[in-house]
Amino acid sequence: MKNFLTKPNNLSVTQNLLNKSNTLESTFNDTNIFKAVSQPKGISSRINVDDKKIINCRADLNQLVPFKYEWAWKKYLDACANHWMPQEINMANDVALWRKKSGLSENEKIVIKRNLGFFSTADSLVANNLVLAVYKHITNPECRQYLLRQAFEEALHTHAYQYIVESLSLNESEIFNMYNEVKSVHDKAVFELEITRELNNPEFKTGEFKTNQLLLKNLICYYIIMEGLFFYVGFVQMLSFGRQNKMTGASQQFQYILRDESMHLNFGIDLINQIIIENKELWTNSFQSEIITLIKHGVELEYAYAKDTLNPGILGLNTPLFADYLKYIANRRFKQIGLREQYANISNPFPWMSESIDLNKEKNFFETRVLDYQSGSCLDWE
Repeated sequence: MKNFLTKPNNLSVTQNLLNKSNTLESTFNDTNIFKAVSQPKGISSRINVDDKKIINCRADLNQLVPFKYEWAWKKYLDACANHWMPQEINMANDVALWRKKSGLSENEKIVIKRNLGFFSTADSLVANNLVLAVYKHITNPECRQYLLRQAFEEALHTHAYQYIVESLSLNESEIFNMYNEVKSVHDKAVFELEITRELNNPEFKTGEFKTNQLLLKNLICYYIIMEGLFFYVGFVQMLSFGRQNKMTGASQQFQYILRDESMHLNFGIDLINQIIIENKELWTNSFQSEIITLIKHGVELEYAYAKDTLNPGILGLNTPLFADYLKYIANRRFKQIGLREQYANISNPFPWMSESIDLNKEKNFFETRVLDYQSGSCLDWE
């Protein structure tokens, strides 16, 4: 690759570049970002909206407009409008309750620490997957714009967990290393890491049937299983504290995180379905069977986590209810990507969660329209 910091004789850098045909394609041919995207000849080329595709697109991904996927741009704008910061939330009552001898039982504290341990690792895994694996293979600029916002939000969530840990003076090493020490947390992390192993290979690139399917499987596992299934036991547990007027600061932060994750899930579902529409050959019967098996395995892993974190009687919850709840959510996920529901005669055992999170539309109480948003601590919802 040529060193553009050295000025050529008798020509400015810009003039030299403009006089070379096919500059973008030849200059950046060795970089990962351009391996998956063959740029049109001539730097003045303009694209038509129909040239755009989610993956394996040969149009210039640096040209944001014209939009082809308005839903992606709208989701980016909605995410920006929902901005919040962890330190805006007062943790004083949580600290007092945590330190009070009769404030929380040891089992209740275990629930909180387990969720902080799992979520801190999970959001880091999602962020790493987005930045290191997914982003470079999505060849649509408006979708990339949302992915950049999502990556920031994943970092924000990790910030929130650290803020809670620091506020409560918890053992940071214990919380952030829990995925190495607690089996139910470890097993979920290993599952997600296995899915991304091929995509993290620097030599991996889409454009072939097998690699296109691997990318699609990655997206399904991260959006449908990780964000659409693995987070829900923790959300129910942490929101249950808030419903009982306990750990209200931590519960509020998890509510904001839930809002963000629901938006991530909505985007992921649209992204997955659009890829399937544009690449129907990927959605084979055998691939669908593989996805069904993976989602069912995800239900088993999340139920094991529920049993590991929740002793009977805490917060008015019990593990058998979570078995039904996870199947209920999984049925929703199957339908959202065009698969048949796999669990018969299942209803939502947590009606209060139905009021808070409209799973039928994948929309929760933090996804209604913001009337006057200024900070995460002063939301006014319609």
